[in-house]
Amino acid sequence: MTQSRDTKTRRPSRGKYIPKRKICFFCRDKVEYIDYKDAAKLRPYITDRGKISPRRKSGTCARHQRALTTAIKRARHLALLPFVASHMQKMGTTG
Repeated sequence: MTQSRDTKTRRPSRGKYIPKRKICFFCRDKVEYIDYKDAAKLRPYITDRGKISPRRKSGTCARHQRALTTAIKRARHLALLPFVASHMQKMGTTG
């Protein structure tokens, strides 16, 4: 009689990896207003392609992520931040 896969003995699972919870930078420093004119503070929240990084990657809370997105968009309209990465502008590709 052969054993099916379900009845074979298995190694005990170690569980899934649970990453350490990221703490919102703006909550930690008690920032009330995210200034769109401070491009150096906004730049870490933009990917190398020019996209706004998501909450799960940046670690910001929902309230500050909404304010951050608004600040980045305002800075883009005033040409303080790029809409597209510079290497993509040179190549002329859109994607």
